[in-house]
Amino acid sequence: MLSIEHRRDWDEKGFFIIRGFMPVEDCRAMHARVVEICRLNAAGQSVPNVFVLPEKKPNPLARNPEENVGKVFRLHRDPIFKQLAENPAVVDIVSDLIGPELDCFVSQFIFKNHGALGQPWHQDSYYFAFSTRPQVGVWLAVTEATLDNGCLHVMPGSHLEPVHKHVPDRRPHAQYGYTEIVDYDTSKSVPVLMQAGDLLVFHSHLMHRSTDNMSGGIRAAMVWHYTKSGTIDQTRERFGHQNPSHDFMKIERPGAAED
Repeated sequence: MLSIEHRRDWDEKGFFIIRGFMPVEDCRAMHARVVEICRLNAAGQSVPNVFVLPEKKPNPLARNPEENVGKVFRLHRDPIFKQLAENPAVVDIVSDLIGPELDCFVSQFIFKNHGALGQPWHQDSYYFAFSTRPQVGVWLAVTEATLDNGCLHVMPGSHLEPVHKHVPDRRPHAQYGYTEIVDYDTSKSVPVLMQAGDLLVFHSHLMHRSTDNMSGGIRAAMVWHYTKSGTIDQTRERFGHQNPSHDFMKIERPGAAED
């Protein structure tokens, strides 16, 4: 259930952080499983439903397949990640924000390896061409997120803005599909520094970005996005193609029939 402070931060800022939400051991287990998936994929073995997106910028320190991976999508049907997507502690929070009947429609593990570019300023609702708003993003730090390794930066209160115009990210090696907002003053943004196990919950209109990973290690995160059940995905109508990262799965809540 949401605390008074979390509700206030959601309403006023568009995000809140829960420190120490998940044990570090669980974060390590997630990391180990997604590394296994990357290595199976690299070996040509089919991993059901999962979509592995390579990093466009080469990693000069790479020695293993996962060190050249940007993101792994559509994980929430994998047993380990399905359990996490349906974690009652997460689902209760999201339900308090947008209602009890929920679908998880995006799950992604972000490696953010050495040298990887950050994602420019954007609002997730630009990518989510859906019949309802808002959606709720849940961003779990699997490793620490620092200024050196490319932490998130957010613009508090920007969730009250409409979806702004996004233009293509023109940087060399920009990741597939990246766009950016260029018509908004983000000078009052704040970094989101996190330890492994911390959880960020944020509104789909919140303007946010990440910076490049200038460290020698990774900045790993697991991210889920939730929407109201019955939401219609209108991506094809807006963009002319389906988003390969979208995979709607109804969230089963124990005892939901008695709510």
